[in-house]
Amino acid sequence: MMLKLIAAVAIIAATPVLALASPSCTKEPKSKWMSEDAMKAKIDTLGYKVKTFEITGNCYEIYGKDKDGKRAEVYFNPASGDIVQKGD
Repeated sequence: MMLKLIAAVAIIAATPVLALASPSCTKEPKSKWMSEDAMKAKIDTLGYKVKTFEITGNCYEIYGKDKDGKRAEVYFNPASGDIVQKGD
């Protein structure tokens, strides 16, 4: 019983941190987003080699390599295609 309580408290304590992990990229409805294929083409022109492409919240997110071969995690505005946040 105590273990379940400790686990629940740990999850609740970590929730605000998890909520801040991904940025807010757009308020546009999905009907105004670029298609995934169009976004992938734009990402390619920026020099990124995509390993994983996904929708995270209201962002397009990739994991892969940048043009210098360094590991990259990048969030894009799905309506404009602009970079919102970079990480590694």
